[in-house]
Amino acid sequence: MLTTIFSILLQITTPTSTPTDAPVETLPAPTESLSLFDMVMKGGVIMIPIAILGFIATYFFIERWLYLRQVTKEKKEFLSSIKQYLKSGDIKNARMYATQDGSATGKIILVGLEHIGKPMKELESLMESAANIEVAEMERNMGYLGIIAGVAPMLGFIGTIGGIIRIFYDISQTDNITIGIIAGGLYEKMITSGAGLFVGVISYCAYHILQQRVNVFTLKMQKDVFDFMRSILTPQA
Repeated sequence: MLTTIFSILLQITTPTSTPTDAPVETLPAPTESLSLFDMVMKGGVIMIPIAILGFIATYFFIERWLYLRQVTKEKKEFLSSIKQYLKSGDIKNARMYATQDGSATGKIILVGLEHIGKPMKELESLMESAANIEVAEMERNMGYLGIIAGVAPMLGFIGTIGGIIRIFYDISQTDNITIGIIAGGLYEKMITSGAGLFVGVISYCAYHILQQRVNVFTLKMQKDVFDFMRSILTPQA
């Protein structure tokens, strides 16, 4: 829609009469450069909420990344050590070892160790509930990234549409239809669309990067829990 409007505006010309034998004046090349800060400032008030959303998305991504790195950091010999404790019947030291691990898998295994002796169905249900809680903790605040990925581009488009409406309003008031005025005002208003799309793309990528890491760890966690349950059924294996 914006491209169509811009194409129509480009077709608007003002009548001029120039003698055919008049010398053609060569316009000097523009020398004014626009810095990134100046460009952002020309975006208008709508750039403020877009910038705030960008800071929020950055905060949540860093916070979730650090949290996932902490809870997914599991000792390589963790499960083999637990199985060794179970094989020797040393449940107490197995619980202490799982408590010291601190990873999401360690917390789930600890729930299983604390309820050894109960029926397998009940033990499996308890460990499944613990696993769901850990996954929910991993995904906490990630939904905000998805919201920002959708809201930021729409805010940018709102800013651009509002700017175009303002341009047409000024034209109707001054009856001054020149390409310079139209293009100058239009490029300033499209800055908001660019900023909104940038924040939206960054938030979208951040959300899926974190979600992929959660999915990979969840699969590994399920394998470890299954291996743990099998070791309970056959502790001497």
